[in-house]
Amino acid sequence: MNNLRRVMQLITSMSAYHLGKRIRSNRVHGFIIGTGITSIVSVSVANLASDPKRKLNCSNFMAQPITDVDHLLETENNIKTKMELFILKIQADFCRALEAEEYGGQKFKVDRWLRQEGGGGITCVLQDGEVFEKAGVNISVVTGMLPPGAVQQMRSRGKNLQEGSLPFFAAGVSAVIHPRNPMVPTIHFNYRYFEIENSKTESQWWFGGGTDLTPYYLDENDATHFHKTLKDACDEHDSNYYPRFKKWCDDYFRITHRKECRGIGGIFFDDIDTPTQEDAFKFVNSCANAVIPSYMPIVRKHKNDNYGDRERQWQLLRRGRYVEFNLIYDRGTKFGLYTPGARFESILMSLPLVARWEYMHNPVVNSKEQSLLDVLKNPKDWIKTE
Repeated sequence: MNNLRRVMQLITSMSAYHLGKRIRSNRVHGFIIGTGITSIVSVSVANLASDPKRKLNCSNFMAQPITDVDHLLETENNIKTKMELFILKIQADFCRALEAEEYGGQKFKVDRWLRQEGGGGITCVLQDGEVFEKAGVNISVVTGMLPPGAVQQMRSRGKNLQEGSLPFFAAGVSAVIHPRNPMVPTIHFNYRYFEIENSKTESQWWFGGGTDLTPYYLDENDATHFHKTLKDACDEHDSNYYPRFKKWCDDYFRITHRKECRGIGGIFFDDIDTPTQEDAFKFVNSCANAVIPSYMPIVRKHKNDNYGDRERQWQLLRRGRYVEFNLIYDRGTKFGLYTPGARFESILMSLPLVARWEYMHNPVVNSKEQSLLDVLKNPKDWIKTE
């Protein structure tokens, strides 16, 4: 009884923030608040679960969660809930970091949408900014029946799935940023969780994602910074992750018919289901949280650089290559278009406002444009790995 009394005295004397810093737990915390304390105290879990004053603080998100808030509170330890709250935060953090770089106060348009088949998403788009010509940051939390076409696509990757339609859950965050200044690279990232019910008693789950950079003019210091930030995030979990996922990225984001990569790579992975679900989730957390430190310093460094019509035309040509990859090869685009109730505006958010295709274009020999193309045709190791 004395021990319990001391615990309760500690709880009442500390703020929710400091209590969260003092006590570690595997629960999703920091979002769930009640009467001044977080929900991570194990001795009071049962009481908190039925506390009518307990609520979800959604003010830091771009919009209300897709899943019913009461359900999120009741299932805070479930991986689906953890993933939804995580991607809501990643979306909001990145949108606000991008808005902070704009000069004219441009803000994201927020579009929360629902699917008749189950779930929905939040699409955030900033267009015609002074720094970002088009920036899109999406989350989706969808449920329903996976159609046979999508099942077949997954089976071709080695998934042991039953024939026919299957119940599924998918949650992810994705972003594509097309800056106005050609000296600022485009960035893409996507982190997702997928779960399929193979039968009433059996399910399969996995994580996937990655972050990659597409410059129009090559700055080797930027490339090194970008890759090192991603490597540091990977190394927190496994020193083999970065070299493995860096090569996967180079191979995946390749425009086969052009015999060149879309950009200078980064990391890419799919079907991650080891060593445990919690470990895989923590790894995805580290990667997603590395996006802002990997990219925003590059934006600030180059957003005021001088450029002319030559640089602008080259940027538009490279955007054309971006479109080619996304519409012909990208697996996420294909999956989205396969899914019943697909929201095409959100799926095609990744496309730039303006692009260009020029017949038989070749850059000038020994030019900066040619230097970039040489790297795109022959991917480079930007940092040393053992």
